Amino acid sequence: MANSAVEKIGNAIGRLTPRELEELYVWLDQHHPQPIDDRLTADLANGNMDRAIFRALDDESRGRTQPL
Repeated sequence: MANSAVEKIGNAIGRLTPRELEELYVWLDQHHPQPIDDRLTADLANGNMDRAIFRALDDESRGRTQPL
């Protein structure tokens, strides 16, 4: 049985140079953005993340965080 298109693409990706791989990432991001990216962009534009962002920044400035 022949390789599926996904397998062929995966094999081709494995042969890309680092520069070609970066170009692929850019192309994918421009042509097929992830749904989470769209939602996050909309939430940020609407101010839906402001409270969480300010709370995180406050926690960090008061030393209430720890490195991962």
